[in-house]
Amino acid sequence: MDTLLRLSDEVAAALADHRPVVALESSLIAHGPAYPMNVEIAVAIEKAVRDSGAVPATVGILDGRIVIGLDDSEIARFGEKKGIPKVSARDIGRVLAGGGPGATSVASSIVAAELAGIRVFSTAGIGGVHRGAQESFDISPDLLQFTRSRIAVVCAGAKSILDLRATAEYLETAGVPILGYQCDELPAFYARSSGLPVPRVDDLTEAARAVELHWQVNGGGTVLLTAPINEEDALDGAEIEAAITRAMEAAKAAGVSGNAVSPFLMKAVGEATQGRSGAATRAVLISTAALAGEFATAMSAVREG
Repeated sequence: MDTLLRLSDEVAAALADHRPVVALESSLIAHGPAYPMNVEIAVAIEKAVRDSGAVPATVGILDGRIVIGLDDSEIARFGEKKGIPKVSARDIGRVLAGGGPGATSVASSIVAAELAGIRVFSTAGIGGVHRGAQESFDISPDLLQFTRSRIAVVCAGAKSILDLRATAEYLETAGVPILGYQCDELPAFYARSSGLPVPRVDDLTEAARAVELHWQVNGGGTVLLTAPINEEDALDGAEIEAAITRAMEAAKAAGVSGNAVSPFLMKAVGEATQGRSGAATRAVLISTAALAGEFATAMSAVREG
C-alpha cells in the first residue's frame, strides 16, 4: 500500500503519534459550488476540524496515488480545474491505473481512510436510497460500503432529496448502527429532524466507547454518528419537502434520469429557497466537521485509555 498511498507529513505524524485525524472528501470541492467558493468552503471545513483539536485529512487521487491530506495548492487545483471525475469505491482501481486525478466521494474516501488507519470521517450528508428506487433501483454505494469499511462517519443524516425512511430501513437491515448525538430523531440535512427515531447519546465519550465496543463485538463495519444542523441555520422541513416534490415532477416531465436527477433536484431546491439551501449546506458542512474533530479526540482518548 505504500506505493498507492501518499500521506501528508502532518497526517503521517499525527497517526504515528496516535493523535486524532478526520478524513474529508474532495468531491464537494470538484463538484460543489463554483470556484472560488468551493475552495473557501474546503478551507473552512479543515479549519473547523483543527479548531476542534484534530488534524484534517482531505482525500483525493493524484498521479496514480491516493493522497491523504491534500495541501493548499492541491485543494486549489481540485477547485479550479474543471472535469475532475467523481470517484466512488468501485472506480478507485481504474482511476489509479489511469493516473487520476479523481475527486473522492463518501464511499471512496472511507476506503482510503481505513487503508491509512484513520478512524473518523466527516461529511454533511451521506448518500442513500433515492426516491423512486422501487423502480430505478438507484441506491448510493455509500450504504454498501458502510458494511465493508471499519470507520465512524459523522454526518447530519442523509441528503434531504433522498428517501430518508427507505435509507434508514436499508441501514437497519445492513446492521449499520446509527447514533443520534444529542438528538432523538435522524437529522434530515437541511432540516433538524426527519421524524425517524434513532438511539440517543449525549456524551461523545460514551459514543466513542459504543463505536469501539461495536467493532470488538462485530469485527468491523461503519457506525454513523448523526447530529442535526444548528437551529439558526436549519430550513423548514415542510418547505424543503414541497420543493423536492415539485422538482421531482419537473424532472419526470423533462425526462431527467440517472445521475442527472440529484443535481437537478439540488438546483431546484436552491431556487425554491432563494439560495438559503446553499447557506445551510455550508453551515452543516462546517458544524459537522467541528463535531467530527471533537469525536475523533474522544475516540483517541478512549483507545489510549
